[in-house]
Amino acid sequence: MKKLILIFCMLLSVSIFSSCNNAKPEAQPPSNENGETVTVATPAALTLADYFVYQANAKYTYEGTGNEYASYTVFVDYLAGNRVQIRSNNGGTEMVKVLENKNGQLTVLLAHEESYYRENFLQKNSDKTEILLQEPLIKGTAWTLADQRKRYISNLNVPVTTPLANYQALEVTTENEYDKVLDYYVPHVGLVKTIFMSNGVEITSSLSKIEMNTPLRQQVQFFYPNVEEDKIYFQTKELIFNTNDLTKLAFEKTFKDLSSEKFGRVLGANVKINSLYLNQDGKIYVDFSKELISEMNAGSGYEGMIIQSITNTLGIYYGKDKVYITIEEKPYASGHIELRKGEFFTVDLANCVELK
Repeated sequence: MKKLILIFCMLLSVSIFSSCNNAKPEAQPPSNENGETVTVATPAALTLADYFVYQANAKYTYEGTGNEYASYTVFVDYLAGNRVQIRSNNGGTEMVKVLENKNGQLTVLLAHEESYYRENFLQKNSDKTEILLQEPLIKGTAWTLADQRKRYISNLNVPVTTPLANYQALEVTTENEYDKVLDYYVPHVGLVKTIFMSNGVEITSSLSKIEMNTPLRQQVQFFYPNVEEDKIYFQTKELIFNTNDLTKLAFEKTFKDLSSEKFGRVLGANVKINSLYLNQDGKIYVDFSKELISEMNAGSGYEGMIIQSITNTLGIYYGKDKVYITIEEKPYASGHIELRKGEFFTVDLANCVELK
């Protein structure tokens, strides 16, 4: 079942649309003066830039038939220059991909399965790249993928109906001896429909809604010390991310939000998170400003609970159990706790109580 979920997530998550600096009216659902949707034709002599003009802070919803994971949503996590990072969620898993429009090719540079945390991968590459679309955008343009599937532009100006609108689309076929995928792209909109066919089974995903100014919302467990009760309380809080927002700033702000009288302080007013990321060694790396120590004003017990609160929060968010904490890029060291280079803290929920 897990494999099936990931297959559909990979097949159905390679879209998206207009620039945060240059959003175009054409990217909105086409309509006449009465607000009714109308057919959009595919102009001649287009380039990849016409099909992949990415929009920030937009949510794209696709309705599916034929499989429970054929419906999905897409957000733009990060956008810079000719690269975009998109996040797709089909109800079974989340996948993050980095796409690049360069030298007449739209390429998947990086793909992360089961990526429930938010991190900027725009500058990271992978040796497992995949060309989604290639110029010239004419019928017959073809290329072979790394897994030996054939992908080619199979038709132009194909009538396509979706819940959002009717279009004239560019059709791209991907096939091997077992199955076939048809992707339909429209200028200034992007991917509007995907049809997967295999052994008489047909699964379809169609664009049904584009919502502008819609941020990504994540539910995150935050942990806070309570030294008087000798407990660590945790509460689920909502983090809101617009395109290109920094994840570390959202955590920094929310750690300082003492929304209950049972919560003790985790970070002082002037504490900054300098960096936060999941490393290739499977550990979370977080670097704080020196104020984490200077503004702590805590005994050894309270300090241990503060560190455990940080560790639990970040560990659960990234789905890992080891957190490497540094101060101004040096191993964590205070009057009570000192770590050597490479030593880490571990997620521990033994003394934690949920506050509902």
